[in-house]
Amino acid sequence: MLEFSAKAAHVSPAWPAGYWPASPEPPDSHAWDKSVAAFEADLKAMRELVAGEASDLFTPFPWGDGQTLLREALQVADHNAYHLGELVLLRRLLGAW
Repeated sequence: MLEFSAKAAHVSPAWPAGYWPASPEPPDSHAWDKSVAAFEADLKAMRELVAGEASDLFTPFPWGDGQTLLREALQVADHNAYHLGELVLLRRLLGAW
């Protein structure tokens, strides 16, 4: 969503293979930390894009099918809330509080 919002040349990966890791196992012991760092960096970049003085929340992108920056920002918020709920559920089930 960030790349789509920021780059007209963005090409989405094939669904669903392009959105899932090749293996269910983490590639190494640092995978979680790398994922968290990438998530935080992307969220920061999306916030900066939305807050940018040159950003227009309401005008559809010249690329895509009528999407706006506001729509993409709301979709990011919804997407992140869903996954946060999954993490809370997993921690509760595992007793990992």
